[in-house]
Amino acid sequence: MADNSHVDDVTGTETTGHEWDGIRELNTPLPRWWLYIFYATIVWALGYYIAYPAIPMISSYSKGMLGYSSRAEVVEKVKQAKAAQQVHLDKLEQASLEEIRTDPELLEFAMAGGRAAFNVNCSQCHGSGAQGVTGYPNLNDDEWLWGGTVDAIHFTISNGARNDQSEDARVSDMPAFLKDETLDKAAINDVAEYVMSLSGTASDKGAVGRGEAIFVENCVDCHGPTGEGITDVGAPALNNAIWLYGGDKATIVETISYSRRGVMPAWGKILDPATIKELAVYIHSLGGGK
Repeated sequence: MADNSHVDDVTGTETTGHEWDGIRELNTPLPRWWLYIFYATIVWALGYYIAYPAIPMISSYSKGMLGYSSRAEVVEKVKQAKAAQQVHLDKLEQASLEEIRTDPELLEFAMAGGRAAFNVNCSQCHGSGAQGVTGYPNLNDDEWLWGGTVDAIHFTISNGARNDQSEDARVSDMPAFLKDETLDKAAINDVAEYVMSLSGTASDKGAVGRGEAIFVENCVDCHGPTGEGITDVGAPALNNAIWLYGGDKATIVETISYSRRGVMPAWGKILDPATIKELAVYIHSLGGGK
């Protein structure tokens, strides 16, 4: 066999004997310490395959000699965490809302649980900061359709609004004045201008004058004589700048013409009593609770 060994003139390193287009490959093997580490990792990997679950099968996986399971470890940790919480959860279920608010330790636990429950169940509609969006109320301000006391909030969360889940669901059916042919378009335009005048945004004084009589005849029973709103019937205030669907002329006309009937789930049918109390206390604390 021909001897193709060659020593590079520049580096003084022997080549492998391979040559291509006048280019030779230097024979520079990996350091032994690197090779030993590499071999050690192979041995480690083989040992891991034997000791721990590692090889997927058709319907299962290799269990390993140690029988370790990360899933079982997580399940056990969750079980321990629930057991630690259960003491407080039992207290929450037995305590009244006022007792929860006046017990610092219980209140701290309820606030943490309420915040987590809100992010999971309520933020999709009311926003991550409870700021609300069109059609879904802001929970940070002082305007409440059904009352902002902690008891009223608890009742609303438990039973929801206009749903078929709870017999005690909040219900306030505003007439669709145009659709029901109670008022014509001209009258609706006038009453819309009057409603806007309650918050100082009307632009047609003549329509405001005509709309006042229509408002007194059709709207006062629910919204109050000055448009202050009545929580007993879930009627919003009309004399401020807070609007659930919008306070511009076109939106107000649409609301009067066709009504609004938003739906809220009865969370009392979905969540446990302790979580409902946590939510009520948390929402009440956001700044708008009364």
